[in-house]
Amino acid sequence: MDGTANAKKLIALIKSFIKPLLIVGLVLTLVLSQADGALAARSGGRIGGGSFRSPSRSMPAPSRTYTPSPGGGYGGYYPGGGGFGFPFILPFPLFMGGGGLFSILIFLAVAGFLVRTFRSAQGESGLGYSTASPTVSVAKLQVGLLSEARSLQADLDRIASRADTNSAAGLSQVLQESTLALMRHPEYWMYAGSESKQASLEAAETQFNRLALAERSKFSAETLSNVNNVLKQADDAKAALPGADQSLAEMQLTETPGEYIVVTMLVATQGKLQLPTLNSTQDLRQALGQIGSVPSENLIAVEILWTPQVEGDTLSSEDVLVEYPNLKLI
Repeated sequence: MDGTANAKKLIALIKSFIKPLLIVGLVLTLVLSQADGALAARSGGRIGGGSFRSPSRSMPAPSRTYTPSPGGGYGGYYPGGGGFGFPFILPFPLFMGGGGLFSILIFLAVAGFLVRTFRSAQGESGLGYSTASPTVSVAKLQVGLLSEARSLQADLDRIASRADTNSAAGLSQVLQESTLALMRHPEYWMYAGSESKQASLEAAETQFNRLALAERSKFSAETLSNVNNVLKQADDAKAALPGADQSLAEMQLTETPGEYIVVTMLVATQGKLQLPTLNSTQDLRQALGQIGSVPSENLIAVEILWTPQVEGDTLSSEDVLVEYPNLKLI
């Protein structure tokens, strides 16, 4: 009897686990199938350029040139002498009543120490070459708009097809025109998010690339791009997307209709660029004004990304919640 009772208890325990597992499996299946469907029609556009290793980004030349004087050392600081050279050093032992080899060696060592100290002080004060990495700001600004702002997509397509993305002046124009395109549609602003950090040049490059890759990975295809003056556009943008063998009518039956457009602006600039926390449309307007007014001579790299890019493509509210969790309602 005990064996039968134990067997029944075991069977009941197994049954109690089977039902939750089936429910979890069903939920995962539905979620993954919807995610695959959404991803199958995720087109994206991209405009960008710049380089963290451009010659124009090198440190400025020193403001003063030091030339060896005829007596050796670096002249120009002590009249009639040769700076910290032998003509300056040798008289000391004579005045002290010395003149022996030991005294000369001592003063040579002291003079060498003074020379190294003085040159180090020159470098720290900006008189010599400095190898310190400049401060760079990396900023990201994202805006989620209602899909009724279709003219914004046309504006970004036009900017991408005509932009010079291989010069600082061209990138500045891209930034200004994209900012203006967003500012012209405040009635469609729904979500927004921003972040900005300051770092060394090397760390800033890593941060910028990380942010750009994260956004690009949300597209199943970049159907239009102009990066460093290389313009790429799919001949048949719809055919470039996974699942494009479905007709538009079939897609409309199986997927949530498109509701939003998301635009991401990435900027790396010399100096400090601190974007405000976005809680309202006024905050967003201020942030757009800050990014759009970055001087061209300070720009290091720019990327403008938006989705969807293809007409008839979809970006539902569920897509926004999953792919852009940091966006806030404004």
